[in-house]
Amino acid sequence: MEGRPLTSAPADPPLDSGADAAPLDDTIEPGKRLIRLPADKGLSLGDRVANAITRLTWRTPLHAFRLKGRFPLKLLGVPADPVPGDARAGTAIRAGHFLHRGLKLPLGELDFAALNVAPPFADYLHSFAWLRDLAATGTRADGVPIAEAVVRHWLGTHGETVSEPAWKADNTAWRILFWASHAPLILSSSDLVYRSAVLNHLARAARHLDRVADKTRPGTGQMVAWVGIVAASLLMPGGEPRQVFGEAGLRKVLETSFYADGGNISRSPQAQLDAVMALSMLARIYDMRRIEVPPFVQEVLARAVPALLGLVHSDGGMGSWQGSGATSAATVQAIVNASGVRTRPLKQARDWGYQRLVANKVVLLADAAPPPIARVTEAGCASTLAFELSDGDERIVVNCGGAALTGATIPADLARGLRTTAAHSTLTLGDSNSTAILANGSLGKGVTEVELDRRETPQGSRVEMSHDGYARRHGLIHRRLLILSPNGRELRGEDMLLPAPRTRRKGDKGFTMRFHLGRNISASLTADKLGALLRVGGGPLWQFRTSEGTLDIEQSLWVDGEGRPHPTEQLVVTGNAPAGGASVGWIFKHIG
Repeated sequence: MEGRPLTSAPADPPLDSGADAAPLDDTIEPGKRLIRLPADKGLSLGDRVANAITRLTWRTPLHAFRLKGRFPLKLLGVPADPVPGDARAGTAIRAGHFLHRGLKLPLGELDFAALNVAPPFADYLHSFAWLRDLAATGTRADGVPIAEAVVRHWLGTHGETVSEPAWKADNTAWRILFWASHAPLILSSSDLVYRSAVLNHLARAARHLDRVADKTRPGTGQMVAWVGIVAASLLMPGGEPRQVFGEAGLRKVLETSFYADGGNISRSPQAQLDAVMALSMLARIYDMRRIEVPPFVQEVLARAVPALLGLVHSDGGMGSWQGSGATSAATVQAIVNASGVRTRPLKQARDWGYQRLVANKVVLLADAAPPPIARVTEAGCASTLAFELSDGDERIVVNCGGAALTGATIPADLARGLRTTAAHSTLTLGDSNSTAILANGSLGKGVTEVELDRRETPQGSRVEMSHDGYARRHGLIHRRLLILSPNGRELRGEDMLLPAPRTRRKGDKGFTMRFHLGRNISASLTADKLGALLRVGGGPLWQFRTSEGTLDIEQSLWVDGEGRPHPTEQLVVTGNAPAGGASVGWIFKHIG
């Protein structure tokens, strides 16, 4: 099942009428809807009993024989890797160093026993995702000695001892997928002892996932763990009982990991990319075995890809939401193509919580839901009612992004700051977050309900949203109105602070509205200090005006898809809200 290239045209092309087109309900439902924070609950008693029965069913005499080595250790085939590697990173490996998100590690300094790199870099190494990059450049003969040397080193350090992050559930599952897809790089040796060690590890990794998958933290990591179990069942002899066990577990976790509109429960674009990629790689293993991909996997991909494309800007790159960086258009396109799903972007994901407005080359993305529940994310952001705006290849308004990309270029203190409401293009009240970020890094109290009203009118696309994140602490509801004109040349907005019902106000409250600007934009205040000219390098000229408050231009930053921060600017409107509330109108206008 090969995907054909998708265009990145911002006008959202219509569905293809071919057999591979995915059905998509893309109608805009007018009227109000209340979106609530999901309940943070564990598995129900029925789910726990069902899981226990599934595990007992899997522990059959056949399974015991398998553990005793009654089946030969071999791969039943080599599945195709549907996602191309990064040639730049692969060239770097051949030149003698790993390259990940701008950080380097010489192969000569690689020590799996004392790996002193950022957590995402460690995951890149332990998961063996770099095999894909190595395979993307040069000849196999040149890559084999490098790959085999690193695999030998890893097995010598972690092959017999289970520890994290090397044996973290998702890293273990990814390792199964990448070792299988790039077996020619690691299993070309005539050394039978080494080959046996590689195959033994694949079997042991599968048994490890059998034990830990359903105990793994809910979310994409747990889903990938179950993908690894199913993959192992298809890759090695005697896997039929594990296949039944794995497919049952995968189906269950997919039901709880995605909303009905296809978005993942962590609300993270990067997690969505990872999920689509893992399921696409699993589908290739089924293809390799000439087994039909289970309908429930195909159905999830058919819903997840439109939701993923719903957060793509005019340039084809990803928006910056819930800790994700601005993933490049090439990466997004490669993963979408790998899925084999042809569809258009989802404009209204009410459950996932994102709204997409399109007019000519202009795309607006808005966060219209509470943050994810604390237990499914490590980098959840207080971004409710924030928006991003792009015009063609240029980002006009952005969020800072990148809170999940901690490492040498983004230290922990900066990552914490990138999760705050102030790091997003929305309003802050009383210098506080709309949802609390606790000292231990988890999300606390704040937004629990968002009211959403979207309509398509002759005057343009209209979205009105409100949240209750400041109601308890400050007695005010934040409401934001966004109207994008039909030609995309104007975005009109209004931010309102309204008295919350059944609350008492005490004095004026200071508010700040922030509009973080794209990397290529320079801003200059107008003489009346109520507006600013926004010059896009080699691109269009935009103007910003506000009806109230004091406008200033301050420094900001924006994190790219490689986790590297870049200095930018932000428009900052400040004012005070009296007891009766406040309202500030503003406009972004294309003027040349």
